[in-house]
Amino acid sequence: MQRTMNVIPYRIVEQLEAVNEVPAGVELIQAPEVWDKTKGKGIKIAILDTGCEITHPDLQGRIVGGKNFTHDDGGDSANYTDYNGHGTHVAGTIAAVQNGSGVVGVAPEAELLIVKVLDKDGSGAYEWIIDGIYYAIEQQADIISMSLGGPEDVEELHTAIKKAVESNILVVCAAGNEGDGRDATDEFGYPGAYNEVISVGAVNFDRESSVFSNSNNEVDLVAPGEKILSTFLDGEYAALSGTSMATPHVSGALALIKGLANAAFERDLTEAELYGQLIKRTVPLGYSPKLEGNGLLYLTVTEELTKIFESNVVSQLITHES
Repeated sequence: MQRTMNVIPYRIVEQLEAVNEVPAGVELIQAPEVWDKTKGKGIKIAILDTGCEITHPDLQGRIVGGKNFTHDDGGDSANYTDYNGHGTHVAGTIAAVQNGSGVVGVAPEAELLIVKVLDKDGSGAYEWIIDGIYYAIEQQADIISMSLGGPEDVEELHTAIKKAVESNILVVCAAGNEGDGRDATDEFGYPGAYNEVISVGAVNFDRESSVFSNSNNEVDLVAPGEKILSTFLDGEYAALSGTSMATPHVSGALALIKGLANAAFERDLTEAELYGQLIKRTVPLGYSPKLEGNGLLYLTVTEELTKIFESNVVSQLITHES
C-alpha cells in the first residue's frame, strides 16, 4: 500500500471575488515596515504543495519555474496547475505582488518555484514529496515551504530534509492542526516535528494561540493562521485558517530577513545564522514553549528594542547631567 501525505487540514472561512488590501497577517508580522529596505528580491522560495494558479493576477511575474510530481494531468511534469486552492493561497501569502489591487504577500518581490507534490485532492505519495525536496535542492532554492504533513516518521523524508539543510536551505514546515489547545498533550506531525526544520504554529489576530495548533517541543515560533486572506482559484481570493496559513508568513519573512542580514553582514549567512536572525525577531506571548516556541514572528522587534535602549540611555544622561 502506498504511503501518503496530505495538506495540513484547513478551513475555508470566506471566498471573495475582489479585494484591495494588505492582509492583516502581513501587517501583524510587520512586513510592510521593512519593505523600504527589502521586498525579497532575488530570494527563491520553493513551495511544495498542490501547485499554483499561475494565471492569478496577483502572482504575475513571481513564478520562475516548477515541476509536477503527481499523477494530475496524466503526470505531465511541466504542468503544475493547482486544482485544490491550497498551494495558490500559500503562494499569495508569501509573494503576491504589490500592484495596487488584490492582496500583497510578505515578500512581494521574492521568486517562487512551484513544486507540485500533492494532487487535486490534497494528497501525495511520500516519494513525490521526497523527490520534490531534491528538485528544490537542484534548483538552488533559498527556502523550502511545506504546509503539508503526515503521522509517519519516514527515514527517506528525514534524509532529504537533512540534505536540504546541509545545502544551506531553510526548510519551513507547518506544525499541524491536530492540537487540542493544551500544552500538556503532544501532537506530532511530520515533517514539522523534525528538529532540522523550522516548525510553525498558529495564532489568531488577537495573538491568542489557535486551539487547533499542534503542541510539542519542536515548535520554533508562531505566526498568524486564522482567517488569512490570500489568493485562490479562478483569480479570486479566500480567507483560510490553519497552520498551513501560518507557515508561508514565516517563509516570506525569511526572504526579507535574508535580504536584510546579507546586506548588513556583507556576505551570505548560513542556514543556522539565518535561523538565529529569525528567532531574534520573535516576541514571547506568555504561552508554553510547546505552543508558541520562541514566540510570535515580529520583524521589527530588534529595531524597536534598539530605539527603547537608546531612549533610555538619553534619559539617563539627561537625569545625570541635571
